[in-house]
Amino acid sequence: MPARAKPEKPSKTPKARTKAAEVLSAACLCGGVEIETDAPVFWAWHDHSTSSRRAHGAAYATYAGCWKSKVRVTKGGALVAEFHDEARGHVRRFCSRCGTPVMFMRGSSPKWINIPRALFAGRTGREAKYHVAIEELQDWAYIGQAVGPLKGYPGVMVEKTRKPARTKRVMLFEA
Repeated sequence: MPARAKPEKPSKTPKARTKAAEVLSAACLCGGVEIETDAPVFWAWHDHSTSSRRAHGAAYATYAGCWKSKVRVTKGGALVAEFHDEARGHVRRFCSRCGTPVMFMRGSSPKWINIPRALFAGRTGREAKYHVAIEELQDWAYIGQAVGPLKGYPGVMVEKTRKPARTKRVMLFEA
């Protein structure tokens, strides 16, 4: 009996990379470095760690976490400088012209790039609801107390202090 020829398998066509419905743009202070990523970002959070606080010069840093494969430097790649935190395995990238932090990569998460949330002019598709290193929150950080205008200084707000409610003085003994 003659051997049957195997039917030819259809060749696999490479999957076409689908284009994101929306592209998010981020930029440093001087506009020298511009970054794009696909919307929505994967997640967003507030980082209270000492290293992020010092790198940003702020009480905490808020990041948008993105897949590394979705992040593109579209302008100013030559301006991007790096700091390698050997102790933690982190890499921080910043604009060498204006100093703005533009990317943060954790050593334990090689598939992620974290972009400071403040670099995006618009919405990212995720709200920052998570807190990392909350135990490192500083006692001097603003945490949402009520504020009101400071008299005589337009545009300046001051935390409102709550005065204890006045109580009627009760006389224990009559005079």
